[in-house]
Amino acid sequence: MATGYLEILRARHATRLLVGTLIGRLPNATAPIAIVLFVRAEGGSYSLAGVLAAVYGVANAVGQPVLGRLVDLKGQPRVQLPAALLSAAAMSVFAFAGTGSLVVAYAAVALAGLFTPPLEGGLRALWSSVLPKEEHVHRAYALDAVAQEVMFAVGPLLVTVCVSLWSAQAALLVLNVIGVLGALSVVVSPPSRAWRSAPREAHWLGALRSPGLLALLGAFLAVGMALGSITVAAVTYADDHGGDTVYGWLMAGIGLGALIGGIAYGARQWAGEPARRLQVIVALLAVFYLPLMLMPGPVAMTLLTVLAGVFLAPAIACAFVLVDRHAPRGTVTEAFSWLVTTFTVGASLGTGVTGPVVEAGGALWGFAVPGAAGGVSLLVLIATGRVLAVPARTAVVAAGSENDPNRAVEPRFSSKDRA
Repeated sequence: MATGYLEILRARHATRLLVGTLIGRLPNATAPIAIVLFVRAEGGSYSLAGVLAAVYGVANAVGQPVLGRLVDLKGQPRVQLPAALLSAAAMSVFAFAGTGSLVVAYAAVALAGLFTPPLEGGLRALWSSVLPKEEHVHRAYALDAVAQEVMFAVGPLLVTVCVSLWSAQAALLVLNVIGVLGALSVVVSPPSRAWRSAPREAHWLGALRSPGLLALLGAFLAVGMALGSITVAAVTYADDHGGDTVYGWLMAGIGLGALIGGIAYGARQWAGEPARRLQVIVALLAVFYLPLMLMPGPVAMTLLTVLAGVFLAPAIACAFVLVDRHAPRGTVTEAFSWLVTTFTVGASLGTGVTGPVVEAGGALWGFAVPGAAGGVSLLVLIATGRVLAVPARTAVVAAGSENDPNRAVEPRFSSKDRA
C-alpha cells in the first residue's frame, strides 16, 4: 500500500501539486468557521454569522464551474492566481471592515466565495500529465480524496489556533495569505504552465451537455445530502449525550472512516467498469448509514460513524474517474468543478431538510435521512447505468491530447467550432 502511494508522490511535480493545492484551498475549507468566529468576535449574532457563511458557500458554488470553464479556455495561471488574489482581497476587506456595514460585509464575503480558485478541479486535470500510467492516475484520485479529508479535519484546528494566538481577524488574513501562496506554488509549476485544454465544441452548456456527467451529478447531489444531514442529526444526538465534545468525536469519526476507506481503495488496482463499481460503493455507503439509527452510547456511536465514513472517499475517487471519462473534450476542469459544486449544494440541502425532520421526529429520524439519500443516489446510478457506461463501449477515441491530461474517449462532434 505504502509503495503504491510513494510511487505517485515520487513522480516529478506530483507532491508539489498536491500540497500546493491543499494549501491553496485552506481559505475555502476554513471559511465557514472563520467567518462565524470573526462575526462573533465583532459582537454580531449567530444568525448573522450563519447567513454570511451561507452567502460565502452559495457564491463559491456558483463561482467554481464558471471559473473552471475559464481555466479550460484560458489556462490555469491566467485564471487561478488572479482569482486567488481577488478572493483574498475581498476577505481582507471583510476582515478590516467588520460587520459595521452589512452591505460591505455581504458583498465582500460573496466576492470572496465567488472568486475562490478552482484548484481542486485544476489538480485533477493535471494528474494525467504528471503520472505515466492510468492506474497511477486512478490511485492519485484516491490520494486526492484522502487529502481532502485531512484538510477539512486540520483546517478548523488551524483557525482555532490562529484565533487563540492572535485574533479572529488575524485568522481570516493569515489563512488567505497562505492560500494565495499555495495557489502561486501550483500555477508557477511547469505542469500548470504547460497545460492546455483540448479543442472544445462551442456550446453554452459546456460540460453539462454530457448526459453521463448529468447522471453523475444527480447521484452526488444525493450523496452530499446524506453527508449534510449527518451533521445536523449528530448535533441533536450530542445534545443528549454529552454536548460539543461528543459532536466533535462523531464528526472526527466520519473523517477517520473516509481516510481509512480512501487509503485502502487507492492501494489496489480495480478491474471492471467504474460505473458498476460506483453502484456497489454507493450501495455500501447507504447500508452503512443505517446503523446510525441505533443511536447507542457515545463510544459505540463514534465507531458507527467511522464505519459510515468508510465508503465516502472511495465513492468520490471513483466518481473522479467517471467525470474524467464523461467530460466533453476541452471541459475537464469545468466538469470537476461541477462535481464540487453539486456536492456542496447537496450538503446544504441535507442540512436544510434534516432540521425540520429532527424537530418533528428527533435524532432517530434525522439519522434516517442519510440512508434514504444514499438509497436515492443508488437508484439514480442504477437508472442511468447505461448512460454512464457509454464512453467505454461506443465513444470514438479522439486523436491528439489535451496535453491530453485526460486521454479520455470522447464522442466526435459535428461542428469544427472552438469555444
